[in-house]
Amino acid sequence: MTLYAALTASRPEKLAIAALVTIAGSILLTLSAKISIPFYPVPLTMTTFVVIGLGLALGPRLGTAAVALYLVQGALGLPVFAGTPEKGIGFAYMMGPTGGYLLGYLLAAFAAGTLAERGMDRSPLSAFVAALIASAVIYVPGVLWLGALFGWDQPILAWGLTPFILGDATKAALAAIVFPATWAMIAKKGGL
Repeated sequence: MTLYAALTASRPEKLAIAALVTIAGSILLTLSAKISIPFYPVPLTMTTFVVIGLGLALGPRLGTAAVALYLVQGALGLPVFAGTPEKGIGFAYMMGPTGGYLLGYLLAAFAAGTLAERGMDRSPLSAFVAALIASAVIYVPGVLWLGALFGWDQPILAWGLTPFILGDATKAALAAIVFPATWAMIAKKGGL
């Protein structure tokens, strides 16, 4: 069971709530992409944390739907991604260096949601592991896309993986705090 399922189990208007939550998730993703925090060795946005958080909180279907809506908004030319509109918009942006990572967002939300349905968001250690797994899922299509785009003779891992590991470990640690604490708060209030 996910947080969303626990909080909406007895609500008759589940479809309307699901639609609103999906829209809110896409808005949250846009906001997270626009806030850049100085972090060594690269600036840090909270987009991957929100992607993984949507999966953990909403489950695989609804979390993936929120990410998909965000990607559709970007494909339609809305400046929802980090660096837009300065670095381009729409499909031109999506086919650039970050294209594989954007695809990875869909896969990560689904993976995180699946892990949450199995209860991996309930304890700090398992939530940390779930967030790390979902982060790794983002890198697979991201690094493959970079390699295909620029050539494997380039320092692809130095460009698209290693500078982000510390930031993603920090975000996984944040997930390990936030999600188990939220479950504990719900249990304390008699929500389960």
